[in-house]
Amino acid sequence: MREFKRTDRVADQLQQELAVLIQREVKDPRLGMITVSGVTVSRDLGYADVYVTLLGENDAERVKDNLKVLKRAAGFLRSQIARRIKLRHVPELRFHYDESVVRGQQLSSLIEEAVASDRAQHHEEQDDDGDVADSHGDQSRDEDGR
Repeated sequence: MREFKRTDRVADQLQQELAVLIQREVKDPRLGMITVSGVTVSRDLGYADVYVTLLGENDAERVKDNLKVLKRAAGFLRSQIARRIKLRHVPELRFHYDESVVRGQQLSSLIEEAVASDRAQHHEEQDDDGDVADSHGDQSRDEDGR
């Protein structure tokens, strides 16, 4: 049994080539700093779903504009890939915005906030518990007569 499927190898190669091509060859000024975060290729190698992320602000309008630019450049990118990779048929490129990175950042910041609030709350409880423990300790000594 093979370690990697052919579609996985093609997807990895496409990801590497597209990352370089988008940065160096696509000259549209509307295109921001784009990272190719992943590529999945259909079993028949007919389609490649290319997932991209944007550096900086990720508002919906900016994402939409960048995807539009990439979709327009898909034919050019496909022809450049055909020159660089030996494939009988270069998959049709379909670009998608990868929200997982942004979602991960949001979840990470929520976790950090929760941890910070928990630490603050725990610190306050320790201060309160220290005062309470002293008063309980004093009371128990008085009641026991020690």
